[in-house]
Amino acid sequence: MRRLRCWLLRIIGLLAGSGRAQPGKQPARVLVVKPDHLGDLLLLTPALRELRAGLPHAHIALMVGPWSAAAIRGSPSVDSVLFCPFPGFTRQPKPGLLQPYTLLLRTALLLRAGHYDVAVIARDDHWWGALLVFVAGIPRRVGYDVPEVAPLLTDALPYDPDRHVTRQALDLVARLTGGPASSPPAMSAPIAAEDELWAQNWLAAHGLDGGERLVAIHPGSGGQSKLWPAARWSMVADEMMARGWQVILTGGTAERALVDAIARGLSKAPLLIRGEASLGALAALYARCDLVLGSDSGPLHLAAAAGVATVVLFGPVDDGRFGPWGPPDRHHVVRSGLWCSPCGSVDGCPRGTSPAECMTTISVSQVLATLDRSG
Repeated sequence: MRRLRCWLLRIIGLLAGSGRAQPGKQPARVLVVKPDHLGDLLLLTPALRELRAGLPHAHIALMVGPWSAAAIRGSPSVDSVLFCPFPGFTRQPKPGLLQPYTLLLRTALLLRAGHYDVAVIARDDHWWGALLVFVAGIPRRVGYDVPEVAPLLTDALPYDPDRHVTRQALDLVARLTGGPASSPPAMSAPIAAEDELWAQNWLAAHGLDGGERLVAIHPGSGGQSKLWPAARWSMVADEMMARGWQVILTGGTAERALVDAIARGLSKAPLLIRGEASLGALAALYARCDLVLGSDSGPLHLAAAAGVATVVLFGPVDDGRFGPWGPPDRHHVVRSGLWCSPCGSVDGCPRGTSPAECMTTISVSQVLATLDRSG
C-alpha cells in the first residue's frame, strides 16, 4: 500500500510540475502544518520561536489538530491557529475510505483563501499534509526528502532519520530565514497568569509553603507499550518519600485508575491530580517542582518546557529523535537497552509481550540510580 501511494504521489507531483523553489523575497504569509499531539507540538515550539524571530513581520499561521489547542494557547510565536482533524491522528476508529480525501479537498479550499506564500510540513513523513498544501496551491512547500512527501515539495531537505525532531524543525525554519539559530531556543509552555494562580492556590490548599522538595510522577502515556508497571512506580515513590520528597502523582481523567493503583501501593498517602488541572495549570505546577518523573509522554515534555528537571523512561520510542529537549544535565533518559528497542510501535509490542518487555526490563534500581545521578 505504501509503495502504491509513493508512486501515485510521485505521478501527481510530476504531472502538476511541483518544480523547485524560487526563494526570492522573504515570505509574508507562512503556514506551518503539524498534525501531532502534545509532546510533538511542544518539541516544535523552539522552531516556532525561531521562525518568529527570523520573520518578525510575517503572518505565521499554525495548523494543528483540535487535540493540540491547549498546547499552543497564547503563543506569541504565531498569529493564528487553524484546526484540522488530521486523518490518522484522531485516536478514533478509522473513517470511511473517502473521508480523508473529502476532508483534504474542503480544507484545501479554505487554505486557498489564506493566500499563503509558503507552507512548512513540520512532520517529516506527513504526506497527507504535503498533499493538502499542494492542492491548496501554496507556491512554496518546505519539508523533508521522504519518498511519500518529496514529490509534493519545492524545498526538500535531506532527511536524517537519526536527527532529533526539534533540530529537524529548526533546519526547516533556517531554510526560510536564511540561517540557523545562534543557540538552540528552549521550548515554550502554555502558562498563563490564571495557571500560576491555580498552582499557587493548589499547593497552599495542601499545606505546602515552598520549602519542600517536590517531585511529580506522571505514570501515564498515550501508548500502551510505553507504560511501566504500576507496582514499580509505587516502589519508586515510596523510596522517594523515605528520602524526604513530597510526591505528587499526576494524570488525566482517563488515567485515574492508574494513578489510584499506584497510590494504593504506597505506605504513605501522596498528593493526587487526576484530571482536575488544565494543561497550563499542570505546567505551572510542574514549574514549582524540583523534578518530574514519568514515562515518555506529552506531560513529561510539558515539564521540560516549564523548565523543571526530568527523568523519563523510554521503551519503544527512539529518545535520540523524540527525547527531552533541553540541557542534558537537566533531563535524563532511562531505557533497558533491549535488542528490539526502539521499534516505534507505541500501541502494542510487535512481539506480543504485555506489558511491553522493553519497559518491564527497566528495573526500579535502574530508575533510582538515575535519580541519584540527576541530583
